[in-house]
Amino acid sequence: MAKNKFSKEWIQQHINDPYVKMAQQKGYRARAAFKLTEILDTEKLMQRGDIVVDLGSAPGSWSQVARERLAGAGGVVTGRIIALDMLPMEPVAGVEFIQGDFREDSVLEQLKILLEGQQVDLVISDMAPNLSGVGSADSARIQHLCDLALEFSCSYLKPDGALIIKAFHGSGFSQIVESFKQRFQRVVERKPKASRDKSSETFLVARRLKR
Repeated sequence: MAKNKFSKEWIQQHINDPYVKMAQQKGYRARAAFKLTEILDTEKLMQRGDIVVDLGSAPGSWSQVARERLAGAGGVVTGRIIALDMLPMEPVAGVEFIQGDFREDSVLEQLKILLEGQQVDLVISDMAPNLSGVGSADSARIQHLCDLALEFSCSYLKPDGALIIKAFHGSGFSQIVESFKQRFQRVVERKPKASRDKSSETFLVARRLKR
């Protein structure tokens, strides 16, 4: 009974969520688009001409935001947007999509072919693991995803490039921040307005790789 009540409350909250309504009006696939938009505005990141990689891109709202930023008023993308996800993703105009696990060599090989030797300006990742409710297991999964994105970024980013990634406050969070500070010169936490107050999610913005 409690579960049904919780589900109804969640549905009601979702329906009344202003960001859900705005996402529908603007044609975004998820309200998460507004989280990225605020972070980009605050950090003054993603300019036309940039090469952007979207890790764990499905359903595609962050790729949609990237396309808007790189296309400008003319609608033609200046730069590159390459999206990767294990799940299928409906096409986004101007976005090159690779379906597969970026931990696999075959997927990375596809990415290298698309990049044609170019380095990346910005890596964005709204990835989150399937949470079990068991704190220690969940924090390990979150840390693992963050480590993967960090290693990926260190391999593909330009020296002055940046990484935006979703993490969660709780056990293991301080270790994630510390690992990022070891590799980047500047690491800040961002909690966008579109991120629900009850949610422990926070976003890390890491800039300029340490040599």
